[in-house]
Amino acid sequence: MAFFETKEIRKFFGGLAAVDSVSFKVEQGEIYGLIGPNGSGKTTIFNLINGYYPLTEGEIYFQGKRISGLKTHQICRLGIGRTFQVVKPLKRMTVLDNVIASAFLRTSTKADAVQLAEETIAFAGLTQVKDKLAKSLPIASRKRLEIARALATKPKLLLLDETAAGLNPSELDEAIALIKKIRESGITIIIVEHIMKVIMTISERILAINHGMPIAEGTPAEVASNHEVIAAYLGEEGA
Repeated sequence: MAFFETKEIRKFFGGLAAVDSVSFKVEQGEIYGLIGPNGSGKTTIFNLINGYYPLTEGEIYFQGKRISGLKTHQICRLGIGRTFQVVKPLKRMTVLDNVIASAFLRTSTKADAVQLAEETIAFAGLTQVKDKLAKSLPIASRKRLEIARALATKPKLLLLDETAAGLNPSELDEAIALIKKIRESGITIIIVEHIMKVIMTISERILAINHGMPIAEGTPAEVASNHEVIAAYLGEEGA
């Protein structure tokens, strides 16, 4: 069985199918990309995976265990962490305290939580700002803090939702390096990203969706040259 798998998952909001019969598998150690135009259902898929939304139909499996129907905190404890498209740190708390809050999922004492948080902050390249208030950070550092908070839960699978949005070219390169570093540490990654430089550089395989439905799956080169994918982004005339 695959490390992670969705089977014909569907999500309806009233009569609207936000996600419609999406199935895919992710192998351990892989970076798997999800792409599609705005409103295509990518973030909704993440919300279904981590239990933020209940499934309308279908099943989700992680390491052979069915996780659909579990609560969000139960899924996180099993080893699925995530970031959010719109970062929302605890603004009046320091970077260190933000990460300590996440570390308590895996620790039972303040000392252990502080140690785990400091190790995670160093890994994410935030040591120099660990005592700054989260609200004072520029967007690139806030994105890194979002990742650090997720990493402090010690995930086996990490869902990254547009972690490169709003970054300048040099910050993009740093973000790519961090994502690769996370995978090298043994964490499997599913990433949603609009910036093609990021998704095409780091993903082994990509699933493209449109209107909540899969339209192509394969290597970055295969998906980038797929007629339906090009039409979804540029329209039929552009394709």
